[in-house]
Amino acid sequence: MGRARTVAAAAAAAAAAAAAPQPAKRGAAAAAAAPDAALLAKAARIQAQLAALYPSQGIQIPLDHATPYQLLVAVVLSAQTTDKKVNEVTPELFSAAPDAAAMAAMEVSAIQRIIQPIGLAPTKAKNLKAAAQMLLDRHGGEIPSTFAELEALPGVGHKTASVIMAQAFGLPAFPVDTHIHRLAQRWGLTANGGGGGAPSVEATERDLKALFPEAAWHDLHLQIIFFGREHCPAQRHDPTACPICCWAAVPPYDRPGASPAKAGGKAAGAKAAAGGGAAARAAAAAIAGAGKGGAAGRKKAAAAAPAAAAEDAGTKPAGRKRRAAPAPADEAEGVADAAAAQAAAAAAPQQQEQPRAKRGRGRPFGRG
Repeated sequence: MGRARTVAAAAAAAAAAAAAPQPAKRGAAAAAAAPDAALLAKAARIQAQLAALYPSQGIQIPLDHATPYQLLVAVVLSAQTTDKKVNEVTPELFSAAPDAAAMAAMEVSAIQRIIQPIGLAPTKAKNLKAAAQMLLDRHGGEIPSTFAELEALPGVGHKTASVIMAQAFGLPAFPVDTHIHRLAQRWGLTANGGGGGAPSVEATERDLKALFPEAAWHDLHLQIIFFGREHCPAQRHDPTACPICCWAAVPPYDRPGASPAKAGGKAAGAKAAAGGGAAARAAAAAIAGAGKGGAAGRKKAAAAAPAAAAEDAGTKPAGRKRRAAPAPADEAEGVADAAAAQAAAAAAPQQQEQPRAKRGRGRPFGRG
């Protein structure tokens, strides 16, 4: 009897804990609060502007491929390298191994020799052969069309799986790469991460899905990537010269030279590292439903925004206007996709972005 009461009490406590609001965990893809009308209107304006710049008829993923399998290979190869470099090695690779059966039959050393010019070639070669063999064993050599099955393949994580779902099968997915993650922060479409870090890629994906209609996801993720490469670089960006940032950028990213953080990284500038300033924190509160208060909380956050902006204006020195840099390379978008690739990157000495004072010595940023 006593045990039954104990079990019942434990069950009630568990139910109460599940019902109670939980603190957001970094990287957790928790359900997003419904965005407010002003933010939805801002997202709609951005979507219309991107559609005018990059009409859907001319949009295609910039990785050369002829089949879903070849697209999967190209996306796996794109980690820590540019699309241009991938397109330089895939003609020879696809000539030798156009499908999973041929790739599984190749020696790892032969695959590695072909893809050697791109980053993490040894790990990628092993993953390509192992993934091809798994496709043969489990799926008859065909590409599966579920996230679970795709993410079970060696070297394939959520972003790569999302690209395949969206581009190969036309299924609803919103892949978030380094450009999308950066611009979502710069435009105030995703909440800033706590502790001076960036929001997780999962949080950015969740927030963007809440803001944009599902039918637009396929085109939008490519449109944002293209815009980021051509108009909105990661470093030395002048928002006043950017066709969208000139009206959509939120503090502190509305100042020349202020750069959002990469996932798990720190934003450029002291105020950004401290959480992005008062206005940025107010914007983050509006996106998240202003915490506990729901609609009332969002109203409170909106009311606080003008004062927060004034606070920022009074505390931040005016940034010096600088010329925008060339569009950045398509950086390590797929590193999070491959656990093996992450391990190799951690074990081997890698070139890293240098501190601001030594920017000229870091890896050059080119077009992806």
